[in-house]
Order: sequence, then structure tokens, then C-alpha cells
Amino acid sequence: MNSFTYRYPVTVYFGEKAARKSLPAELEKVGKNVMLAYGGGSIKKNGVYDELMGLLAAAGKNVTEFSGIMSNPTYAKVQEGASLARENEIDFILAVGGGSVIDCCKVVSAQAKTDSDLWELETVQHGGPTEFIPMGAVVTAFGTGAEMNNGAVITNEEKKIKGALWGAFYDFAILDPAYTMTMPMSQVVSGAFDALSHCMETYMGVPRETNLSDEINEACQRNIIRNLRATLNDPQDIGARSELVWAAAMGENGMLKIGKVTDFQAHMLEHQLGAYTNCNHGQGLAVIHPVLYRHMLPEAVPQFARLAVNVWGVDPAGKAEAELANAFIDALASFIKEVGLPTTFAEMGIPTDTDYKAVADSTVLTAGCCKKFTKDELLAVLNECR
Repeated sequence: MNSFTYRYPVTVYFGEKAARKSLPAELEKVGKNVMLAYGGGSIKKNGVYDELMGLLAAAGKNVTEFSGIMSNPTYAKVQEGASLARENEIDFILAVGGGSVIDCCKVVSAQAKTDSDLWELETVQHGGPTEFIPMGAVVTAFGTGAEMNNGAVITNEEKKIKGALWGAFYDFAILDPAYTMTMPMSQVVSGAFDALSHCMETYMGVPRETNLSDEINEACQRNIIRNLRATLNDPQDIGARSELVWAAAMGENGMLKIGKVTDFQAHMLEHQLGAYTNCNHGQGLAVIHPVLYRHMLPEAVPQFARLAVNVWGVDPAGKAEAELANAFIDALASFIKEVGLPTTFAEMGIPTDTDYKAVADSTVLTAGCCKKFTKDELLAVLNECR
């Protein structure tokens, strides 16, 4: 295991009615002007908006709404939020939604406190923000685990880059599984696969030998697989949904990454696909993972074999390590079909004239992947995914 320092700044309130139980005390700690950030308005249909507005009113807060945050949030939307925060002298941001809203607000929190262009500051000057507007998150759509860290995936439409920016950690995150019960099932499946992908991407990083983080990771993967199946069998199973919500958080709260250098090559490739197509993130990962893993196989036999046995329950008796490694990829591909995720870009509706070479050429090559891909190899992966 590599050396590490672990510190975790986010307070997590988990369980049914967590907002009612925890938010009033948290609001007492912050200033009067609160920005309520959300996406397309689903929180107004499922009652979450009315509940939170009632709690904000009871706390005597002046509320400024920042709405319309899209899936794959853009840098232009970040700037809109930052301007709104400055104009209204916002003291605190309450982000309500899934990963897109939560990611967007991390960067809004930082951009509102600096005159520098944050994209330029972080990606060109290699600096970082030092001041932030305090924030809290209310999770209504799980999968990304975005509330657990300070990294944000933002699409710069002008530059055709979907990449990471670093903003603020949330002071607290409210995870009420009941809030996720109105998610469309396609979004539940996509989010759960994103969470599974986070676990696999962390597991496939170096070092290759199993450590405690990897053993916890294996349990998280088994949990996601089992509880996604249970949720598909009974969408109203709050117990299964609770497990998925916490498993998604575990994937990104740093626990699985202790002592590791992570992989995340599949994520980097899918991010750039999203920059060029605005496709669904979890679906894109589902298409890419089995193909990428077959290319990775010669360098990843021990890890894949362990996953086959310890996560997917493949009987190792009489099987060579290479056979087990192949069985892992087969099991993953079968699961993707089982839960109704797409297996090709065509199924996702991605245009046939997409410039896959541009996607591959602009993809970040990750240092922690056990196989060092080239841009040409990534292009081959994309072409096989068509």
C-alpha cells in the first residue's frame, strides 16, 4: 500500500427525513443570503422544492434561485451562477440534485470568489482557488458520488473539452434515499453503473497487489450489483435503494482510493465522448468498459481474475488465471445487457459522423492505468464501440 494522508471534511446526514432533521441546525451556521441551485425542475414535482423552501423560510433566509443546471454542466453555466452569486451577495449555496448540479456548484463557489478565469487558472497556470462560498448538498439522484469530493466535471463548449476543475468541498451532504424514489429507472440504472465504474476504475489502479482498500472495494461492487438487481425487481424497495445511495457515496469519498493511484481511463475517454456528443455518462461508460477492458486484458490478468472470483462469483476450480480474467469481462458485459444498458454507441443514438479521432486525440491518458494506452489505441476502442 502506498503512503497516504486521509482527511475528510464532509459531514454526511443519511436516512429518511434527513433534511428535516439536519438542515435547520446547519442553516443556523450560515449567512442570510442563500442560493438554491437545482436542475430542470423535477424537485418542484416531487415535493423536495417545497420542503426545502419551507425550511429556508423558517430559518429566515433570503433565497436566490439558480435553476436550469443541465446534465453535463457547461462552463458558461458556471459563469452564470458565479455572476448571480456575486450580484446577490450570496453567503451560502444549497445544491439540490444529482452530480451535475452538485459539480456545477463546486466551481460556482470558487469562481464567485475570484476575478481570475478559473479554467485558465487551473488548466493553464496550474494554480487553484483559495476562497469559496460555503455549500451544502441535498442529493436527489445518486450515482456520481459528487457530493463526496471537490472535483467537478465541466464541459467547456468553446474548447470541446469535458474535464475536471477543482472547487469547494461541501460542508455537509444530505442523503435521503426516499428523495431518489422518483428517479426514472433509466437514470437509476445509469447512475448505479457509474458508481460501479468508479469502483472498478479505482480497483484497476496501481499498485496491483490487493490491499485493504481493494477488499472494501470488492464489497462495494458486490453491493451495487446485488442491489441494482433488487431495485429492478422492485423499484419501491427502499432498502435496496438506500444501499445504492451509500455505495455511490463510498465510491467517491476517498476510502477506496487510500494507498492507490487510480486508473479512470474509461472515464477520461467517456468524458471526451460527452464533450463531442453530450451523451449520457453512465450509458457511455457501459459501452466503453468491456471493450476497453479487452484491450487492457494482457496487462490486467491478476486484477481481472480476482474480480471474477471475488465480485462476480466465478468458480475458480480448474480455471487458469487468464481464463478467469476473460470470465470477468464476460460477466460484466452480460450484466450490462441484463440491466438494460446499451452495448454500442448506435444504441445510444450517437451520430455516425462523430469525429472519434478528435475524441481520442483530446482524451487524457491516465498515469494509474495498468496499461499505458496510446491515442491510436483509444481510437480503436471507440471504433469497436460503434
